[in-house]
Amino acid sequence: MKFFAVFAHAVVLSPAALAQDQTFVVNSDVSEVKMTLKTTHELVNGTFHIQSGSIEFDPSAPKMSGSVIVLAGSGKTGNDSRDKKMNKDILKVEQYATVSFEPQTHTGVIALSGDSTIQVTGTFTLLGTPHEITIPILVHLEGTTATAKAHFVVPYIQWGLKDPSFMFWKADKDVAIDLFLAGRLSK
Repeated sequence: MKFFAVFAHAVVLSPAALAQDQTFVVNSDVSEVKMTLKTTHELVNGTFHIQSGSIEFDPSAPKMSGSVIVLAGSGKTGNDSRDKKMNKDILKVEQYATVSFEPQTHTGVIALSGDSTIQVTGTFTLLGTPHEITIPILVHLEGTTATAKAHFVVPYIQWGLKDPSFMFWKADKDVAIDLFLAGRLSK
């Protein structure tokens, strides 16, 4: 009987038992999306503004929900004419004001404190069309604060965006994305 009581106490106090649903609310003022596109003449680097984000998760379960919303027309590459073309012809911001990611599941263990590397699968919506993608994410939880960092590739041409290549200026068919999210945790 004493063994059962000690075992039950250990199970109740285990990290999985202490885990519960949490919400990661993104601070859009300090979070950002960076993109890098290789071309025949240069590396095009740009940043986009995150409009909002909120992700619900339970560290002990694979299910996730919520979304991260990026303003499609906020992209800045340091070249105004390129940015206008990107907004009008590539991202079609008049029709599709946002790009979003909605996480659905994750694999890997989310530590209750410190760093964790997980694989998040969800829906990436671009030009109004949903695409399933799995993204490796480094998560850091510390008290009521959290960060998430990810590097992944979007096959934007395959996903229906216009190829920006012209004449002798050729662009890769994939764009590299670096995502940084910072915010607070609540239960």
